[in-house]
Amino acid sequence: MSKKAFTSNEVPVVPPKESDFQGKQLDLFRSFLCNRDDERARLSNTFDLWDSVPRYAVSRQQMDKIRKSKGFLDLHQIEFYYRGANLKTIIQAARVLDEKSGISKDYYPSASEELIEDALRKIAADQQNAFFDKSNNRSGVVFTLYMLREELKKRNHTRSYQEIVLSLQILARSTIEIRTTDGKSGEAFAVSSYFSGLSAVTQGRLTEDPDAKWMVQFHPLVTREIDTLTYRQFNYAQMMSHKTQLARWLHKQLSLKFTFASLIAPFEMHYSTVKRDSALLEGYARERKAIEALDDALEELVTARVLAKFEKEPVLGLRRKIEDVIYTLFASSEFSQEMKTANKRKQIAEQRNGDTGKLPSHPKSR
Repeated sequence: MSKKAFTSNEVPVVPPKESDFQGKQLDLFRSFLCNRDDERARLSNTFDLWDSVPRYAVSRQQMDKIRKSKGFLDLHQIEFYYRGANLKTIIQAARVLDEKSGISKDYYPSASEELIEDALRKIAADQQNAFFDKSNNRSGVVFTLYMLREELKKRNHTRSYQEIVLSLQILARSTIEIRTTDGKSGEAFAVSSYFSGLSAVTQGRLTEDPDAKWMVQFHPLVTREIDTLTYRQFNYAQMMSHKTQLARWLHKQLSLKFTFASLIAPFEMHYSTVKRDSALLEGYARERKAIEALDDALEELVTARVLAKFEKEPVLGLRRKIEDVIYTLFASSEFSQEMKTANKRKQIAEQRNGDTGKLPSHPKSR
């Protein structure tokens, strides 16, 4: 049977060269600070800017409501704050054709697509399947559907091959624009697909061939962050174990920002900040319900031993209406140690980035 190829657009994705699968930036990306292989199996990387962009905020249920009222998904705009900068993201939905019905449907990337991306980044960090091509500003991973499905299954997020292929198509066909909104120093923007390249080769039907060879090119921001080392080691297995998308978002944000975590140094966070920067609380008709959802997500983190506890203080306005909530988060001893290890790994990586020698595959913590 002849092979069939699929690409995310009309221009074929150029396969990476053999040399793109090795090099210092990939060695740094795949080198985690840990003592045992079972510890390493729990680790992955979270990216400072890319994982701070609210890009998976609309649920499939919300999409259904929008389609029923409009018939299509319009541009979705979200304003957020990142390390002193006011930013806006504008998301254009993917239009995907259902080959069986012949009907196309619009999709924003949502929770399922976020899980797919996280699993692919774990595969890239774990195995010799990641590539980094600085000259062409691209990075990504080569994988099979079976490999990806097994990774998701291991993390209790089992998906069918058909569901995985749909998510990959949504990620390749959705575009995201990230724009500065602070007029002090002018404006700037960048537009790209979530996955800037997607291709596959199979001897049968893509949605039924677990051994089809797929290749994904990550978003250009991911490539830049691999190059500049603006990512951090974190407990990926624990993050994937959380039941809610908001708890997973909080875990990543704490891994990026609560870098000083200790038993005596708490982290202060406002409900209004989480609502703005995650965009995951916009679907609630009543503010109290959204606050309850955040409380529940924080309780998840306490149960998972990311946090030891949290305290909350409502900010009341006229007629004692809740205008905001200030949360004080106390790290667990386990999370505090993980942050210390991640800090040390980052320091070692930055030091070695200027060296010419090859890195060990499994640096040990001391």
